[in-house]
Amino acid sequence: GTRYEGATDHIPKTNLFEFSSPDEHPGIPKGVTVPEIWAAIYTLFTLYRTQEHILVRFSSIPNSEELMRYLSISGLGRVAQGTKLPDAVANGIFLSRAAFWQGAGTTGYHSQGWLLAPPSIFPTLPAFTRSDMVIASHPLRPPKPRAGEVLYRRYCSAVGKSLEFVAFDIEGNPKRDGGLSQHMAAFHKWHNDERVNSAWGERGSLETHREYIEGLLADPGVVPVMMTWDGELMGYVEIVWAKENHVSQYFPEDCTVGDWERGIHVLVGENKFLGGSELWLRSMVHYIFLADPRTNRVVGEPKKSNALMIKSAQAAGFHVQATIDFPYKRSVLIFNPREKFFSDSDRLY
Repeated sequence: GTRYEGATDHIPKTNLFEFSSPDEHPGIPKGVTVPEIWAAIYTLFTLYRTQEHILVRFSSIPNSEELMRYLSISGLGRVAQGTKLPDAVANGIFLSRAAFWQGAGTTGYHSQGWLLAPPSIFPTLPAFTRSDMVIASHPLRPPKPRAGEVLYRRYCSAVGKSLEFVAFDIEGNPKRDGGLSQHMAAFHKWHNDERVNSAWGERGSLETHREYIEGLLADPGVVPVMMTWDGELMGYVEIVWAKENHVSQYFPEDCTVGDWERGIHVLVGENKFLGGSELWLRSMVHYIFLADPRTNRVVGEPKKSNALMIKSAQAAGFHVQATIDFPYKRSVLIFNPREKFFSDSDRLY
């Protein structure tokens, strides 16, 4: 310790939460599994969402040493350090809200996290892209998810609904969909709506829209995704690798495009889902950060005149970095850095 230890006054006081387990037999407490303790931690950070750290201690749990090790090696918790610690603190462990929402303690430990099929870390290998809009060297990108694969699922208590992100399925289920996939039908319908067309400018025939999606599916730098509330299709997102996207050419001189930085292009297709965009937008950023821990920033470029979208983006953790001029529109370049996003993760509800 040093003479400065304990001198700060900005750290809020916190309660100590004790975990105990029911008896398996009279007088013999039952062990607690890792998935069970993770679910309990989820409950704590839901109830005490504004707390950056929560102090917990295990009492009367036979496998408490195993659970303490799980929290430590996963990064979910840290044992307090110092020489002036009360016994309760010295015997406890501080859970980190930022670590929890970054998926610490999920992949490799249990299957209860928000990613239904967590990808393994893809190796960093050199690759190169030359297109009509960009010439760039960048890391080789991992294979795309399977058509129709559910990428992310989270129950949002703020609205009492489950949100899902699903990889675009251009073919669908012939028996169920009658020859036209639900994703393709919704995409075609939305882009022929005047509200959506005024922002995207992609009005056209079904054949034109199918060719558009086929082009994205063939492009290693783009993942088209459909969004649903309680299973009802409501919007569409294109997740791009920023280095291979034309937006990279418009970064200010003092901003370097990261190798694993991603961008998003979004639309809400159904009018009844226009409100509360910051909730699904924040969840989309959450998914992107979970999908690869090397992604340290998410970027967007909405029209500068789209005040509602910019307001929703700022509510979701983005900030305006610059105004940029594409040949076809004036936009604002918006950034959402990983560290800032997870420091404000009390908004993920």
